[in-house]
This record gives sequence, C-alpha cells and structure tokens, in this order.
Amino acid sequence: MPAIEIAGVVKEYGALRPLRIAALSVEPGDRVALSGLDRRAAETFVNLVNGALVPDAGTVRIFGRATAEITDGEAWLASLDAFGVVTERAVLLEGSTLAMNLALPLSLEIDPMPAAIRQQVDALAAEVDLPADRLDRPVGDAPALVRLRAHFAKAIALGPKVLLLEHPTASLEPTDARAFAETVRGVAERRRLALVALTEDGVFADVIATRAYKLNGGTGALTSTRGWRRFLS
Repeated sequence: MPAIEIAGVVKEYGALRPLRIAALSVEPGDRVALSGLDRRAAETFVNLVNGALVPDAGTVRIFGRATAEITDGEAWLASLDAFGVVTERAVLLEGSTLAMNLALPLSLEIDPMPAAIRQQVDALAAEVDLPADRLDRPVGDAPALVRLRAHFAKAIALGPKVLLLEHPTASLEPTDARAFAETVRGVAERRRLALVALTEDGVFADVIATRAYKLNGGTGALTSTRGWRRFLS
C-alpha cells in the first residue's frame, strides 16, 4: 500500500492559479524530490498531504485512507503522528539549549531534563549528525546547518512513517547542503521512511532521491528528471 497516493488534486491557495498534481504515489522507503513549487505552494502541498487542508478536487490518500474522510478533530490530530515535517515555519526556542529543543517532542520536562530523556536526546542528536559540543549551548547562536539538523531531529523524534521537507537547503551553502543531504538519506534509509522533498536544489535532490520530478504548474503533470543539471533546467 502506498504511503502517499495523490490523484487529480486541485487546490486554490490564493496564488494566480491553483496547485495541481495529476498523480503521485510514494511507497514506504521511497524518496521523491519534487521541484516547481515555491514556498507557498510547498506549504500547501504539505498541508494537503497531512490533512490540514483537503483538496478542492481529487484525492489524497495516506496508507489507503483519504484525508477528506478524517472529519473528527481528535482523529486528525492522531493521524499527524505519521508525519515528520522539516520546515522553517517550525519554531526553535532561541534562548533554550539545543538539547532542550530536541527534548520538546519527547517531554515537557526539559529544565531540568530527566536522565532518560537526555539519553534519547543524545541518541537523536547523534543520528542527525549534530555536534555533541553544541547540545548545551543556546540554539539562538547556532549556524544555519545546526539549526536545520535540529529541525530534522525534531521531525523524526516520534518515529514518523512519512517525512516531508519544505525547501530545506534554501539558506545553506552548497557544501553544507550536501552534508545535510547525506544525513537525510542515511536516516531515511535506516528508518525506511516515505520521503518527499520539495526543493529547487538539484544536488540535494540527486543525493537523497530515488526519484525526482518537476511539476508543471499549469497541468499538474510530473516530469521525471535525471541528474541535477536537467533537474534545474
């Protein structure tokens, strides 16, 4: 059963034309890079997939269930456990340490932090290649790559089955973007995540993706791409 199945989707979101996606299917363990969506379109895509928005036409199914069928608020909140989202829209507590930020998905007890939670935080940090000497420093002075790794760690903390990334490397230098891509690929492979990265970074896409597509905004058709030079064309 596909983790994500999109068919004939149309969604108005205040842009000149609606977001259209003709067809996309993502299996568990599959990693898809998708270009052609700006930040607002990417946010709309993510909200369609996680059920925060329902399509004006077409269907979005997550593990076989149509998101439009989830009409109960508690059931929708429970369904969010399947998703991890890496986005700049997520908040980091600037005055708190990096470790405290990583602990928040796990516990509200972050100061002082129970030893068992700290063990989980340390393991999570190691998994996403966060430097150990950064964990007890305020996140506010962390460089862009460390902050992005923190967002990634929080996204996977509760063991999601689907990982969605919104233009994750837009603010990174190319070398940092490649390093982050290697981390994402390794985590996604080990955890067998279904992954969709919305990105215009062709090198990032080449590293992480098993498939890459470019979206035609007018028709919703997805064109398969091969290699970062074609991906950017």
